[in-house]
Amino acid sequence: MAFDDWTDEEVELTVADYFLMLKEELAGISYNKTSHRNALLPLLRGRTAGAVEFKHQNISAVLVDLGLPFIRGYKPLFNIQKSKLNGIVARQVDQDMALPSLFKGFSESLPAPKSVDFSQWVVPAPDTPESLKRITTNWQPRRINYLEREQANALLGARGEELVVAYERYRLSQAGKAALADQVEWVSRDQGDGLGFDILSREINGRDRLIEVKTTKLAKETPFFFSARELDCSIAKEDQYHVYRIYDLQRTANMFILQGRYDRFCRIEPVNYVGRV
Repeated sequence: MAFDDWTDEEVELTVADYFLMLKEELAGISYNKTSHRNALLPLLRGRTAGAVEFKHQNISAVLVDLGLPFIRGYKPLFNIQKSKLNGIVARQVDQDMALPSLFKGFSESLPAPKSVDFSQWVVPAPDTPESLKRITTNWQPRRINYLEREQANALLGARGEELVVAYERYRLSQAGKAALADQVEWVSRDQGDGLGFDILSREINGRDRLIEVKTTKLAKETPFFFSARELDCSIAKEDQYHVYRIYDLQRTANMFILQGRYDRFCRIEPVNYVGRV
C-alpha cells in the first residue's frame, strides 16, 4: 500500500501518538517508542513497523517546517509528500493547549554542564539529501519560531561557545601548538557579536580560523539560523570560516564542522527581510 494511501483516520491516529511522545520528551518523562508503535499498529490498516517509522520521521519534517521542536529519535524525512500531513499536524498544534508551555520550556531551558571527551567529540557532517536540495521553501513557522528562539537563547549559545573555546585549545595543544592554543579568543563575548563569527582560533600553521558556533539540544538535522553579517563574513573569508554545529547538547553533545561559505555547504531559505521606504 502506497504512502499516500493512508486514510485521514490513520494519519490522525499516528500524529496523535507522535505528539504524546513529543510531550513526554519535552517534559523530561521517559517513554518507550516501541511500546507506542506496538499499541498503534493494530489501529492501522495492516501497516508495518517500518511504515509507521517513516510516517513519524515525516511528522518531524513538518514540525521543522513549522519552526517547532521534534522527537530526537525520529530524523526529519523531507522527501515524502506531506500535503495531507501538514494540515493534520498544524491542527494538532493549534488544538493542544499543553504544547505552548512545553515549546517555551524547550527554547529557554539550559542543560546541566557536561563533561565532554574532546577526542571523540567531532563527527562527520550530515550529507544534504538530494530531496532537500530540490524542494522549494517550505518554511512556515506558526506564530512563534521555537527553533529560532532556542538558538537565540544567550545562555545556551554561551555554553556551546565555551565548549568550542576549550575544544580549540585542546586541538592545538594535542598538535603540539601550546603557544597557539593560548591565542584562542572568545571574540563574541569580549568584543561583541557583530564580527560575523564567535571565536578566533588558529590553524596548525598559525593562520586564523574563524569559528561561528551554532548550538541546539535537538538532533543534528535541526536547521540553524544565521545573519546577513555571518553570510558576508563567510564569503569574504571563505578559506578561514568554519561553522561548528553542536547538537544534542542535553545528551551526547556531539559536534560537526562545516567549512567555507554558507551558500555552498547548506541550502539557504529566506526567513526575514528589511523594508525601507
